[in-house]
Amino acid sequence: MHKVVAFKRPVTPAQDVPMQGYVIRNFTPNWFATTMGTGILSVALAQFPGHPWLFAIGQALWLFNILLFATCTTLYTARWLLYFHEASRVFSHSVVSMFFGCIPMGLATIINGFLIYGIPHIGDTAVAIATTLWWIDVTLSLACGLAIPFMMFTRQSHSIDQMTAVWLLPIVASEVAAVSGGLLLPHIADAQTQLTVLMTSLVLWACSVPLAMSVLVILFLRMAVHKLPHVNMAASSWLALGPIGTGALGLLVMSQTGPAVLSANGLASVAPAFGGASFLGAILLWGYGIWWLATAVLITLRYLREGLPFNIGWWGYTFPLGVFAVATLRLSTMVPMSSIAIFGAVLVIALVCMWLLVAAKTIKGTLDRSLFVSPCLKAD
Repeated sequence: MHKVVAFKRPVTPAQDVPMQGYVIRNFTPNWFATTMGTGILSVALAQFPGHPWLFAIGQALWLFNILLFATCTTLYTARWLLYFHEASRVFSHSVVSMFFGCIPMGLATIINGFLIYGIPHIGDTAVAIATTLWWIDVTLSLACGLAIPFMMFTRQSHSIDQMTAVWLLPIVASEVAAVSGGLLLPHIADAQTQLTVLMTSLVLWACSVPLAMSVLVILFLRMAVHKLPHVNMAASSWLALGPIGTGALGLLVMSQTGPAVLSANGLASVAPAFGGASFLGAILLWGYGIWWLATAVLITLRYLREGLPFNIGWWGYTFPLGVFAVATLRLSTMVPMSSIAIFGAVLVIALVCMWLLVAAKTIKGTLDRSLFVSPCLKAD
C-alpha cells in the first residue's frame, strides 16, 4: 500500500542551492499540468467569435503556452540527462507517475491552437505542423495509456483507500488526442487520410472513455467507503470531470466532421447514423458531467472549511473545468437553447478566475522554489 511520506529537504536551504541544479533535480511531470490549464483557456477564449479581443487574448495565451511547454520539456529532459537514476524512480511512484499523461494532453492544446490561431497567419503550414504534432501526440497518449497502467499492475503499490482521481490522467490522454484528431479532419484534403485520422481518433476515444468510466465507478465506491482524500489532493476531485467533458467534446466534434469523411470514402449509408449516435452520446455524457461538476463544487466547499494548502496539483482545477466549458459551448452551437450558451460562458468566466488565481500562486511558488519538490526522491 502506498503511504504518504514526509520527504526530507536537502540540508542546505533552498535559497543557498544553485537555482539551475535544484530546479532540474526536483522537476516532475506534474508541471506539464500548467500547459494543460493554460492551453484549454486559450482554446476556450476562441469560442466567442463575436468578441475579437477574446480571440486576441487567447492567441497570446497559446503563444505563451508554446513557450511554457518548451520550457517544461527542456527542464524535464535535463533531469533525465543529468539525474537519470533519480528521474527513473518516477515509474515506481504511485502518484507522480500518473502525471505523465499531462505531457500529451498539454501538447494537444497546442495542436488545437495551431488549427485555431495558426491557420489565419501561416495557412497550410499550420495544418502540416498540427498534423505532425498530432501523430506524435497519438503515440505519446497510447504509450501513457498502456505503460502506466501496466506499471500499476506490476511494480507499484496501490490500495482503494489511497486511490484518487489521478488514476485518470494517463488514461484520459488518448481521448484528448481524439478531440484534436476530430478538429483536424476538415483541414485534411485527402479523403483516405481523413478516414485514417477518423478511425484513429475513434480508437483513441475507445481506448480511453470506457476505461475512465470504469475508474469513476471505483472512485465513487472509494469515496463512499473511505470518504474524501487528504486535503493535499483536494484538486483531484475535479479530475473526474475531465474524461466526461473530453469524451463529450470528442463525440460532438466527430458528429460534425465524421459524416462527411465517411461519405467521401464510400460509407454514405452509415454517415447519418454515425452523426446521430455521436450527438446523442455526447449529450448523455455532458449531462453526466453536470452531476460530477456539482459534486466537485460541493467537495471543494467542504475542503475550504479545512483550508486548502497550495501545491502544483491546483492546476487540476483548470483543465477539467475548461474542457467541460468548451464542450458546453460546442453543444450550444448545435442545440438552439440560449441557456446552454449562457452556462458555457459562465463556466469560462469561472475558468478565467481560477486560472488567474492558480497562475499567480504558481509564479510565487516558482520564484521561491517551494513548488519544486520531487516525492520520488527518497529521504537520505
